[in-house]
Amino acid sequence: ARAREREGAGNGVRVNELLWASEHQHRHNVMRECNHYDLVSSILLVSRCPHVLQVWENILQCFTPRYRMTTLFLAVVWFTLSFSYYGLTVWFPDMIKYFQNENYHSKMKIFHQEHVDRFTFNFTLENQVHTDGQYIDVKFIGMHFKSVTFKDSLFEDCYFEDVTSINTFFENCTFTSTIFYNTDLFKTRFIDSRFPNSTFLHNKEGCTIDFSDDAETAFLTYLVSFLGSLSVLPGNIVSALFMDKVGRLMMIGGSMLLSAITCFFLFFGNSEAAMIGLQCVFCGVSIAAWNALDVITVELYSTDKRATAFGILNGLSKFAAILGISIFASFVEITKVV
Repeated sequence: ARAREREGAGNGVRVNELLWASEHQHRHNVMRECNHYDLVSSILLVSRCPHVLQVWENILQCFTPRYRMTTLFLAVVWFTLSFSYYGLTVWFPDMIKYFQNENYHSKMKIFHQEHVDRFTFNFTLENQVHTDGQYIDVKFIGMHFKSVTFKDSLFEDCYFEDVTSINTFFENCTFTSTIFYNTDLFKTRFIDSRFPNSTFLHNKEGCTIDFSDDAETAFLTYLVSFLGSLSVLPGNIVSALFMDKVGRLMMIGGSMLLSAITCFFLFFGNSEAAMIGLQCVFCGVSIAAWNALDVITVELYSTDKRATAFGILNGLSKFAAILGISIFASFVEITKVV
């Protein structure tokens, strides 16, 4: 009996060892198979999820013969409307900024071969170009340079003190026996310039960038965006009151036609005020098409397919918006044909 007990205990130990070895081998095989999974295998594994399969089936149902033409026509309308709307929404502020810069450069003052002797500059110089000038024993004290360029000029026995600058450069200039004290005129301001017997003392430290121009530009950009957003309010009210009376298709067609007419007048917009006005009109008449398009999109599909179809078309419109923003922004300084 004791021998049988010892034999049974030994068999139990061997069985446990066999089970442990079998489980260990199974885990090893699973890990080896998992290590050989590539991207395609992972996608196939994920596709076995019932929720993913349900979403994929819903997408395919939007392209069945019953909904195929509807989906394609709506895709074209969503793409074109989003391409033009978002592209022009970004284009208007950039174009207004371009007109600002053009107007600023048109007022630039140019001085050629001026000779200044024993004079003190203690006021702001802005938007000027000085070429082939000579400055003898001239003091620049407590002043500000803004968008000023000196070219091929001579500075002899000059003194710069407490000078700040923005977008100011000295190109191919010569500074003889000149002292720079507490200025932000660093080496980056001087292009191919020479400094015989000149000294830089106590240059300004820290951030010396002037953000005044950026602040003005940012304010104008936000103002234009605010006016564009505010102009859609009348369009929303009109579309809500008359959509059922005139119909969805008529409202989409009329809104897009008025938007096209507004874009035609862009050829005659050569000022900031004109561009701001055209932007407000464009946004106001375009929003009616967006509202009608949202309504007709969900009405043309059955209840179980509306969310999927709307998501597909909305995703396509975001792609069109990215293209419109990229393309329209690249043509700001080239042409208005886009």
